[in-house]
Amino acid sequence: MTARENRSSPSSFGGLDLLSSAVILLDDDLIILYVNPAAENLFAVSGRQLLKQPLAHLLGEPPGLSAALDNALASNWSYTGQNLTVHRHGPEALHLDCTVTPVEAGAIRLLLEFRPIDTQLRTAREERLAEQQQANRELIRNLAHEIKNPLGGIRGSAQLLERELNNPQLREYTQVIIKEADRLQELMNRLLTSHRLMQPQPVSMHEILERVRSLILAEFADVRVTRDYDTSLPDLTGDREQLIQAILNIARNAAQAMDGSGEIVLRTRAVRQVTLAKRRYRLALQLQVIDNGPGIPDAIREQIFYPLVSGREGGSGLGLTLAQNFIQQHHGTIEAESRPGRTCFSILLPLRNNNEEKR
Repeated sequence: MTARENRSSPSSFGGLDLLSSAVILLDDDLIILYVNPAAENLFAVSGRQLLKQPLAHLLGEPPGLSAALDNALASNWSYTGQNLTVHRHGPEALHLDCTVTPVEAGAIRLLLEFRPIDTQLRTAREERLAEQQQANRELIRNLAHEIKNPLGGIRGSAQLLERELNNPQLREYTQVIIKEADRLQELMNRLLTSHRLMQPQPVSMHEILERVRSLILAEFADVRVTRDYDTSLPDLTGDREQLIQAILNIARNAAQAMDGSGEIVLRTRAVRQVTLAKRRYRLALQLQVIDNGPGIPDAIREQIFYPLVSGREGGSGLGLTLAQNFIQQHHGTIEAESRPGRTCFSILLPLRNNNEEKR
C-alpha cells in the first residue's frame, strides 16, 4: 500500500468539522485530502468535488502562496498570508487571510486555515459593541439602583405634604410630583427587568409572532401586519415573555415611526452554518421585522441600541436596548438596516438540535 493510499479517513477529522474557520488539509504534493464544512461554504463548492484535486484547482495561484507552501514543506515553517485574493467559481473574489501549518498525520503534511477579512472585521466590531453594551448595561443598572431610593423618598414626602395642604390648587402640584415619581420608578423598573433570570423552555417563534401581531393590531388600527413565515422551522429554547417583549418593542417602534399607518412584515427563515457569539451552529432562526416607514435618522443610526437614545420625541430610548439585551441572553444577535421607505431589524437565534451546536 502506498503512502497516498494510506490516507486518514474523513471521519478522523470530525473535530475540524466543528470549526467556524475554513480548513483544508493537503499532502506533500499539495493534493486536497480534506475540506471542512466551513471551507465548503466559503468557497461555495462541495468537498467531494475537491478531494484528490490539486489545491491550484480551487485557489489558482495567489501571489506568494505557492512559495509559502513550498517553504512550509521544505523547512517545516508556518506561514500567515494577509489579504490574499482568491477568485472562486463566479465573478466574486474572496479576500482572505491564510495560515499554513505543517503537520504530520499519515499522508497529511499541511493544514491551511482561511478567514475572510470582512468576517474578521465584523467579529471585531461585534466584540467592541458587546463590550460597550455590557458597560452601558452596568452603568444603567447602577444608576437605576441609585435613583430608586431617592425617588421613594420624594414620593413619600409629597404624600405627607399633600395631607397638610388645605388648598386644592396646591395639591395639584403634589400630584404632579407623585405622578412623575411613579413614572420614573416605572422607568427604573424597566431598566432592571432585563437582569432577571431567564426561564427557558421550548417555544414556537410563530406563536410568539402571532401574539405580537395581535397586540400591534389592537394598538394601531391603521397598521397592516403581514406574515411571511417558514412554517417548517422547529421550536427553539427560550424565555417566552422575553422574546415577546423584545419583538414587540421592535414592532411597536416601527408602528410609532410610521405614525400608526403603514405596513410591518414579520418574516422567518432558516439559516445554516452561522456563527453567533463565537459559537458555530448548524441551524439558526432568522426573524426580520420590516417596515415601510421613514427610516432611522442618520444621526442616531449607529447608537439606536444604546440606552436613552430615541429618534421619537417623547420616547424613552429603552425599547431597543431591552430588545437587544433579551436577544443576547438567548445567544442571538440583532442588527438594523435602514433607508427611507424600508427599515429591517434582523434577529438571529440559534436552534439547538441533537447537540448540533458548534464552536
